[in-house]
Amino acid sequence: MAHILVVDDDIAMLQLVRRVLEKDQHLVTLQSNAKAVTEMDFSKFGLILLDVMMPEIDGFDLCNQIRDRVDCPIIFLTAKTQESEIVQGLGLGADDYITKPFGTNELRARVNAHLRRDVREKKNSFSISGVIFRLNAKEAEINSKKVPLTKSEYEICEYLARHHGQTFTREQIYEAVFGFDGESDSSVISTHVKNIRGKLAEFHLSTIETIWGVGYKWV
Repeated sequence: MAHILVVDDDIAMLQLVRRVLEKDQHLVTLQSNAKAVTEMDFSKFGLILLDVMMPEIDGFDLCNQIRDRVDCPIIFLTAKTQESEIVQGLGLGADDYITKPFGTNELRARVNAHLRRDVREKKNSFSISGVIFRLNAKEAEINSKKVPLTKSEYEICEYLARHHGQTFTREQIYEAVFGFDGESDSSVISTHVKNIRGKLAEFHLSTIETIWGVGYKWV
């Protein structure tokens, strides 16, 4: 399941796309006002479907404005089929085109294919387990509230979250966060994890699991 933003000035099209994508249990946010999109928080979205022909700001201009703030795939919905226009859209940072009119199975297949293979490096932010990581600011947020993590605590959280589901020993976490030249030893990781858990508990979250005899993982 992914959180998908759909931008189109055609309300009927928005409702159709939502019905189709919800069949795959995706959470769908609809937006008919292209100008409002520029003020949105994109960190929660796993994919954006963007109509090309819109008043005031067309899809090409909107893509150009937001691409450096968006880490997820952007797919244009368009009736345009000329090669020069397709090249223009891809050059602005779009990942794909779906030409209107399209079949519902095609839409589902193309969206899910992009979600499966989107492994690009996140440079702005990413969201997992209810926590948004602001990579440039080195901050974590839950429900729009900053989690009061220290620098080391944040680095541990980001490392585990980026590799969620994988188990790491204290030594592996220490080397990843502090490097081989760290001035402490791996036992400090246990203390940091305890502090992190206490801070996340205030938001009713428990995202770091202890794998006894091995280490920790983000769940």
